[in-house]
Amino acid sequence: MLIRRNRGWEIPESQATPESIFLNRRSLIGGAAGLAAGSLIGGGARAASEGGLYPAQRNDAYTLDRALTPEKFSGDYNNFYEFGMSKTVLPAANALKTSPWTVKIDGLVEKPFEIGVDDLIKKIGLEERLYRHRCVEAWSMAVPWTGFPLSKLVALAKPSSGAKYVRFETFMDKATAPGQRVFYYPWPYIEGLTMAEAGNDLPFVVTGIYGKPLPNQFGAPIRIAVPWKYGFKSAKSIVKVSFTAERPKTFWEGLQASEYGFWANVNPAVPHPRWSQASERVLGTDQRVPTLIYNGYGEQVAGLYKGLEGERLFV
Repeated sequence: MLIRRNRGWEIPESQATPESIFLNRRSLIGGAAGLAAGSLIGGGARAASEGGLYPAQRNDAYTLDRALTPEKFSGDYNNFYEFGMSKTVLPAANALKTSPWTVKIDGLVEKPFEIGVDDLIKKIGLEERLYRHRCVEAWSMAVPWTGFPLSKLVALAKPSSGAKYVRFETFMDKATAPGQRVFYYPWPYIEGLTMAEAGNDLPFVVTGIYGKPLPNQFGAPIRIAVPWKYGFKSAKSIVKVSFTAERPKTFWEGLQASEYGFWANVNPAVPHPRWSQASERVLGTDQRVPTLIYNGYGEQVAGLYKGLEGERLFV
């Protein structure tokens, strides 16, 4: 007899939002809300949407234990320090030109190359996944990302055996991004994962959300989502992916290593130096719910850290 065990973040099918309802919501977004969407995404992203790439087929292996966060809440509550320290970065972020956009792949790879985001999408393809997102500031949301597994980008890059880490670098444009004019921040934004983490099924290269291309404030046109880590690990508006033998010094680690380390795995039992991580505020609701170890993805990722107990895995 086949016995299926639900993953930590899954719920019974009877409690899930019917797909027809969600797809109908997508139609409303694309139709009645089309004018509003047009104000949030650039011309290149609109062209991709019109080309039939969005909405992508959902991968039903990735479900949620909670309702999706309505876009009206998540779309206007964003950490994107390149465009300011407030949560309402949408107006400033819209100044970023996201098409054309290329990503450089370099470092310890068979042959460095540069590729446009549209060409990258055509080469790899897209799917939709429902993921939890947990911010280090103790708020959370649940969103439908569109993109492809990071492992497929790793395979495309063909890294050498000497590569131990993947380093992500975001754009640098002080003329467009006012936050980058703040001299005490170590711009550009740098993040990184180990090769083992990058090869896991969960890390996701994101190009869309809510069934359409990424709006700028979410990190258009290409970002990373690493759902078992605090949100600052999920770099936005990426221009370079490098494979290195040395662990990259990340943006927040360089700014305040005692509070924001390299690993940044979610753990309710390990507080931030200035606040508890035991619970989280669910964006768009008045709910505060208990935080789960590894944000509920422990079954898939806890094994990555065996033998690393001496590291500060949860800061």
